[in-house]
Amino acid sequence: MKITWKKLLTLSLAAVMALSLAACGGNDSSADDQSANQTQEEAAPPADTEENTAAPESSGDGAAAADGNVLVVYYSASGNTETAANYIAQATGGDIFEITPVEPYTSDDLNWTDDNSRVSWEHEDESLRDVELTTTEVENWDSYDTVFIGYPIWWGIAAWPVDGFVEANDFSGKTVIPFCTSSSSGLGQSGELLAQLAGTGDWQEGQRFRSSASQEDVNEWVDSLGLSAA
Repeated sequence: MKITWKKLLTLSLAAVMALSLAACGGNDSSADDQSANQTQEEAAPPADTEENTAAPESSGDGAAAADGNVLVVYYSASGNTETAANYIAQATGGDIFEITPVEPYTSDDLNWTDDNSRVSWEHEDESLRDVELTTTEVENWDSYDTVFIGYPIWWGIAAWPVDGFVEANDFSGKTVIPFCTSSSSGLGQSGELLAQLAGTGDWQEGQRFRSSASQEDVNEWVDSLGLSAA
């Protein structure tokens, strides 16, 4: 009898232990599943909202209408912007209009390292930046749907002779695409500032070219805009 009870006791203990291990194993599995689900939920992207899906008022990505007349307006201090402007005109079949100050800038005027140079004075005193232009009127201005505006970068903004042209013209109904040339500076906020000055037009993000921009670089950019030569 003693042996039988010992055997029964041993078997009972073994059964209890087996049941306990099975229960623990089930709890661990549930915990792992819950952790996995939580991780998946945290990694999932948030649901789209009206704010995220609403289309912007202006594309701002350099896209422009593929048809309509094109005008390339530019101011060039040393010839680099003029070269880029001519490449754009060739690629789009557009017309050219050069912004020219009544009093052209000489090489000495453009020496920004000289505190007594013209550009240095104008940089320090904004009242001197109202540069008189030979003309701001473009023949058949109303016929142009897309207007490129090019300029060098001076102290992080568009060269100020461009300001007078922008202020004098109505860009309503036009897609305006700024471009600049610079040895180191980027486009920055130059296009945005011109857009504010104009107050009209659908101004795009624009493009910065290095001072010695190649025709290949310019053509590649123009191609990305969906414009074609007339």
